[in-house]
Amino acid sequence: MRYIIIGAGAVGGAIGGLLSGSGREVVLVARGPHLEALRAHGLWLQLADGERQLSIPAVAGPDELTPRDDDVLVLCVKTQHTPGVLDTWASYGCGTGTGARRGHGPAVVCAQNGVENERLALRRFADVYGMCVWLPSSFLEPGVVRALCTPLPGMLHLGRYPSGSDATARAIADDLTGAGFAAPVTDDVMAWKYAKLLANLVNAADAVLGPDEDAQHELVTRARAEGAAALAAAGIAYVGAEEQSRTRGDQVNSPPGNRSSTWQSLTRGAGSIESDYLNGEIVLLGRRFGVPTPVNEALRQAANRAARERRAPGDLSAGEREELLSAGR
Repeated sequence: MRYIIIGAGAVGGAIGGLLSGSGREVVLVARGPHLEALRAHGLWLQLADGERQLSIPAVAGPDELTPRDDDVLVLCVKTQHTPGVLDTWASYGCGTGTGARRGHGPAVVCAQNGVENERLALRRFADVYGMCVWLPSSFLEPGVVRALCTPLPGMLHLGRYPSGSDATARAIADDLTGAGFAAPVTDDVMAWKYAKLLANLVNAADAVLGPDEDAQHELVTRARAEGAAALAAAGIAYVGAEEQSRTRGDQVNSPPGNRSSTWQSLTRGAGSIESDYLNGEIVLLGRRFGVPTPVNEALRQAANRAARERRAPGDLSAGEREELLSAGR
């Protein structure tokens, strides 16, 4: 298979880099200074056991590629960018001519946080796979990705969307395992992704509050309680903490000081973040099923305002901070 990594940032760069390093065929899709750096110097991938400089083909979009029957599109962009990416790649490999995968396009893997991407992708592609990404990594400068977890770089649960598994999922998982990841195949990948959604409710607090761990903990505890109540009201099952701990064990240990993807987006001045699809997903469920979610709504608004105004992480006024911490009380 040829893996086309759409969004070669922290997660995409780590997955693509390690797949390429293990001998799999990979193409990275990037833009701007990052694309320029990848083309000029390759990908600098920093791992716990050392640094690698990887020469991997890098493109700006589908016009630079000829579709193949064995292509796998791996979406690694933030959810707010998924509609635009799907618009760009919607006709790639589709139809009945050369390059068509069973006549309806390539396999698409959503290696993304949140639970909306798979649904969006299924509108355009027939074979969609969810991936629950436990891969703490960072992308703060063009051409450089850090994935410093030990002893494995990450755990990537994989399954068909909305449920089930098949030979393609198992083949992708075999390649990921060969690249050094733990890659369990599951028939209910969305149960894992909803569990990760609850974990990711910390992201906005990490970004907007800065290094105040006590304040973060107290606010995130309330945000996750709202999330669990909203999921229960909606009848959505997710993998519990005990099963998560048993499955991950000591395989993926984050390095000290690792920060969330939302914190990294603010640090890079990206101008947008995915809080509408993390805390905002809980707000949506709360509105649909009558569950109050004031903490998640306050975090969603604060994170979006910080991104829109291109603030640095932790850049809150005393009044904004107090308003945020008092949400839901």
